[in-house]
Amino acid sequence: MIGTIVNTCTIIVGSIVGAVMHRGIKDKYKETLYTVLGLACLGIGLNAVIGNFGKSEYPVLFIVSIAVGSIVGTALDIDGRFSHLISRRSKGGKNANLADGLSTAILLYCIGPLAMLGPVISALKGDNTFLYTNATLDLVTSAVFASTYGIWMILAAPVLFCWQGLFYVVAKVSSKAISDSLMAELLIVGGLMIVASGLSLLKLKDCKTLNMLPSLLVPVVWFVIKAVAAI
Repeated sequence: MIGTIVNTCTIIVGSIVGAVMHRGIKDKYKETLYTVLGLACLGIGLNAVIGNFGKSEYPVLFIVSIAVGSIVGTALDIDGRFSHLISRRSKGGKNANLADGLSTAILLYCIGPLAMLGPVISALKGDNTFLYTNATLDLVTSAVFASTYGIWMILAAPVLFCWQGLFYVVAKVSSKAISDSLMAELLIVGGLMIVASGLSLLKLKDCKTLNMLPSLLVPVVWFVIKAVAAI
């Protein structure tokens, strides 16, 4: 898991560097960073969706996943609970956008071809190239996020470690557990969620992206049911 450890450390380092920069950045430049991050989310998200849509065996599954997942997330009020938790930690709510920034960062770090395929390839082939590449990108991204939102962006690091660690362990236990088809579906759904984050950062639409998180479980459940039915 050396690749995942390196990736996690780069987010910690980047967040610290960005937090130091945070004190000297004027509001107008921070607003520019919001816009840049929003556009980056749109680009990365759309690339994930378009790049994997042709690989989908069930073209309607991502629609069902987003719909069902969002309904479940809204019922659980994941976004509201998360925002409340973050506001309690952010000195009287001064960092009003911290919840949005942290949720967006977690999605960007965790939902992507490099972040998801990297630990699988590392587990199966011992090749950490994808993870090292992703670590380099996350180093820059985390510095930008922390310079905008502050030091609490460092909380995304343990989330990334657990996420990639899960893929690594599952791939080690069973090389067939994470198929190419399931990976494609997860990347499509995740890409849409990143696009939603971009729209929120650009202040075009508050999509409450965290409420969509259960959507990632729908493809997994579908493939498990399919596998059980085939037995």
